[in-house]
Amino acid sequence: MLIGYARVSTPEQDLTPQLEALRDVGCERTFSDKASGAKANRAGLADALSHARSGDVLVVWKLDRLGRTMKGLVDLAAELANGGIGLRSITDGIDTAGTAGKLVFHILAAMAEMERDLNRERTTAALIVARREGRVGGRKTVMTPKRLEAARKLLASGMTIREIAPTIGVSVPTLYRHLPAPEQEAINVDMAVD
Repeated sequence: MLIGYARVSTPEQDLTPQLEALRDVGCERTFSDKASGAKANRAGLADALSHARSGDVLVVWKLDRLGRTMKGLVDLAAELANGGIGLRSITDGIDTAGTAGKLVFHILAAMAEMERDLNRERTTAALIVARREGRVGGRKTVMTPKRLEAARKLLASGMTIREIAPTIGVSVPTLYRHLPAPEQEAINVDMAVD
């Protein structure tokens, strides 16, 4: 029996193209996940593996749908082989039923891991250069110096953090992040002394 498995990384992504491809090659059962490939516990994959029996073939649209690391893919392929279960990738043209398919699988898995490692290295290098030039990644903070000054004045006047946050247009956690506890206590102590 052909057992299909489809995966997308986020809930917003559409599984339909993968599911249609799996049906087109004759998968009798299909399982799916909407989760990152880095996530170890994927219910759909676990269900697909639990339904697979010796002589069955696990079919995926593309190898990267099974996992993100060569080790993970190789371990899964070995687990399938030990159970007498084949592995087929539609777009990669891999079928581990034959020796050539096993070889191609290992080569492609190694290349995919190398690509991810190179991408990670390039990203890290670019971040280092950006930091050296004074640029920092991430979103710009909504807490401007004017808002911070206003927050301190409102806190000193006796307002609570929960009252101040909507007044100056920031969230409560943002305000707590920019007004650490010692500063909040110091302002409250100063009020008590006056």
